[in-house]
Amino acid sequence: MTARRPISSAPAPAPNRRLRDAALMAGLIALVAFGLAALAAATGWEETLAQIARLSPALMAGLLALSGLNYLARGLRWHVFARRLGLRLGLAQNLRHFLGGFALSVTPGRLGELVRMRWIARETGWPLERGAPLALMDRAADLAAMGLLLALSVALAAGGMAGAVPVAIAAAGAAVLVTRPRLLAGAVTLAFRALGRAPRLFARARNAARSLGRFSHGPTLGLALALGGLGWLAEGYAFHLLLTAMGADIGLWRAVAIFIFATLAGGLTGAPGGLGGAEAAMVALLALDGVGMEIALPATAVIRLTTLWFAIVIGLTVFPVAERISKRPRHALENA
Repeated sequence: MTARRPISSAPAPAPNRRLRDAALMAGLIALVAFGLAALAAATGWEETLAQIARLSPALMAGLLALSGLNYLARGLRWHVFARRLGLRLGLAQNLRHFLGGFALSVTPGRLGELVRMRWIARETGWPLERGAPLALMDRAADLAAMGLLLALSVALAAGGMAGAVPVAIAAAGAAVLVTRPRLLAGAVTLAFRALGRAPRLFARARNAARSLGRFSHGPTLGLALALGGLGWLAEGYAFHLLLTAMGADIGLWRAVAIFIFATLAGGLTGAPGGLGGAEAAMVALLALDGVGMEIALPATAVIRLTTLWFAIVIGLTVFPVAERISKRPRHALENA
């Protein structure tokens, strides 16, 4: 009897690459912190700190709870997609994978999604490319939910936000492309013909695109949109509560629109976690809406702390547990 071949995983980055990525992230974080600090100094540290001091522990707990609701709703969506793909994993396992991936939210190359696929490969025996559609569909569902929520909030916001309409259309369009297997496979083929390189990579991408057909199921897509919309609306509502507590009540739907727009804009920059782009867009949109810098700056810093960085803390807590469990023998995992 031949020995079972071990499940392959992505090779570890070379030391030089790890150092380069670490230096890049450190520089990016320092640049964002320096920019916010410089604006706060120009506005007046006293006013900025006074606004932060006005925030009660109960409010901060509420902001974290609303972020937690977002992660739970999207984790449930991940579970729905995993079951639809055919992964025989329980809810606890899928939540562990989803939340643990947050630890790498601000690392280059979407490593959080890659490590989720590695955990799945170890625990189920599936190759990485077979589980890849799960990450792709999760990203598409986020785009769809955020695009629809942005369009709704722009429509309901007092005075309108015409500048956000193109972003809403682009997000919804990208989601439609990714959730239509034939369209996506055709786009991959066109890209290969244009570049004429890396045929194996494009072949894998085309196979992954075709496998998305499993998700073209009305009830599944409807539930995914509902869970994603609930999650992102919870964080938008948290931003509204924060602004109101600081004395800048611009209305629920304008706050939601600004939050979603800034989050999408940060993602479009390509920076890990939207660092820099999301903060700049949020401060600029608040300023354009008449919110003073003494409020816009601390509000941006606090909401990013209670959303992005809170997710990273959760991820860092879950990551070692998920890594340790994924290394158990597969029969032990199946009987657990």
